Amino acid sequence: MPYGEDGEVAIEATALTKRYGEKAALDGFDLKVPAGSVCALLGPNGAGKTTAVRILTTLLRPDSGTAVVAGHDAVRDLSAVRYRIGLVGQDASLDEVLSGRENLVLFGRLYHLSAGQARARAAELLDQFGLTEAADRSVAGYSGGMRRRLDLAASLILTPPVLFLDEPTTGLDPRARIEVWQAIRSLVGGGTTVLLTTQYLEEADQLADRIAVIDAGRVVAEGTPDELKAKVGPDRVETVTRKPSLDEVFLHLTGRSARTITSQEAASA
Repeated sequence: MPYGEDGEVAIEATALTKRYGEKAALDGFDLKVPAGSVCALLGPNGAGKTTAVRILTTLLRPDSGTAVVAGHDAVRDLSAVRYRIGLVGQDASLDEVLSGRENLVLFGRLYHLSAGQARARAAELLDQFGLTEAADRSVAGYSGGMRRRLDLAASLILTPPVLFLDEPTTGLDPRARIEVWQAIRSLVGGGTTVLLTTQYLEEADQLADRIAVIDAGRVVAEGTPDELKAKVGPDRVETVTRKPSLDEVFLHLTGRSARTITSQEAASA
């Protein structure tokens, strides 16, 4: 169905492949994300998550396969796709010398907004992400959560319908992670489609309508959080009648049988 109609698909990848020498970063990667939803791409380091995002955001060409984003071919129609997406990478793309407001105005000008339009859009985004009080402070003094929210704001200068978030909360403390989660929920509530890569199971569970598990460059499982949980088996409750010793914790975590633990192993526990 064409993009822009009810039930449309915002992101669709079909049989994407990408190799680096003998290494297959993507090996038949398929994905379909309905508009207005959050899809979490979950997998270990090296599974192909970032490669997939780079292809879908036109930063990398696949060796084969097709990718359509917001109704446009991400391989042949780069400009149209770039105009309709936002991207928040693993590293914040902010100038720490500038204030939060100055950063957003700068991005607005890079997107060819007039000076007045850029200032107005910056003010809107600062208010939307709860950064108005810190707007005129240098970004060097921002907390991790504030920087990530400002990075999100910068990706939304043109209000793109599709937003890519590549491990947006890596390295953040729990409070900062929750702040970013709240910002993402607010965006989705406004109709934005989000593709989120993460290594955090809790993050995928909290934010995603659907989860695609990727390993060795291809999707190996897909479904809602509840559907994927159901594949593991029924719920299990374990009761502990006493507090375990550190030795027992060590043996449980390492999967070893009960035996004498060396002083070196005990120290590493």
